[in-house]
Amino acid sequence: MVRKFIFSFLILIFNSLILSAQDISASASTDSSSYKVGDYIYYTIKVEYKGPVQIYTPNLKDYTTSVDILDVENPVAQEKDGKKIVLYKFILSKYDSADITIPPIPVTYKVGTNTSTQFVETNAVSFSVRTLKVSIDKDIRDVKGPVKIPLDWKIIAMWVLIAFLIIGLILYFYLKNQQKKALKGKRKKIVYVPPHITALNALYALEKEQLWQRGKIKEYHSRITEIIRRYFEERFDLPALEMSTSEVVDNLNRITIPENIKDITYRFLTNADLVKFAKFIPLNSINEEMMKQAQEIVENTVPDTALKTEGVEHVQ
Repeated sequence: MVRKFIFSFLILIFNSLILSAQDISASASTDSSSYKVGDYIYYTIKVEYKGPVQIYTPNLKDYTTSVDILDVENPVAQEKDGKKIVLYKFILSKYDSADITIPPIPVTYKVGTNTSTQFVETNAVSFSVRTLKVSIDKDIRDVKGPVKIPLDWKIIAMWVLIAFLIIGLILYFYLKNQQKKALKGKRKKIVYVPPHITALNALYALEKEQLWQRGKIKEYHSRITEIIRRYFEERFDLPALEMSTSEVVDNLNRITIPENIKDITYRFLTNADLVKFAKFIPLNSINEEMMKQAQEIVENTVPDTALKTEGVEHVQ
């Protein structure tokens, strides 16, 4: 019994010595103190320690909702002056103008064979996000003006010949089609396709083209927002193609649709504006999210009566 007590006492003293020998600290920082809306914010947690310490990856998502977490990189381990250093890097973003403070983040760890967990906190980090001034009324101009190529009579004659050929072919097929209609004597049935079916079919076709995967990011964002804006015109009788993002969102606030869809629409259109007008290069995950958001906008604004319509095309 005495021997067992002495052994337990020695283990307790050994663990106490290990705990007292540890030197651990945590700090947090960003790559800048001022950002524009939609910029990538690189947030880093640095943990320095000595001895046999097991560090658990900090969970930033549980401690801040003021920014969007776009990506979490794998931790990077280093060693300097006898100390071990682990860097945890996060890529954040913010789509509204605001002054942001990320509070102290606890970093949980264990020491040696001790089964109990402890934690050390980082410092708070503050930065500001400001709106980017974008003039959506002006079109993007080329660096150089278009080059005018002088035309000679040979080129004019060639185009006139091509025009006559096209007119002749159109006339031929038109007359042939009229003959077929006269023989059948039947009127073709016109099938009404609801706006949400048209929009979903267009999104499906756009996704198959894989534009952003082939580097055509700006064209992808222009096409996908045009589909949604055209859908708003047909669905809500709203001239969305001629409106700015803020005007579209203001008009949607007067329409009875789910609140989360209004928020998704604002982030969807704002992100596309940054790509089209501010040369913003999004992550691949954002390009994929754009398609999911577009489909969610359409699917959550379908009128109940449309579900009962007969003779409607289905999305393939």
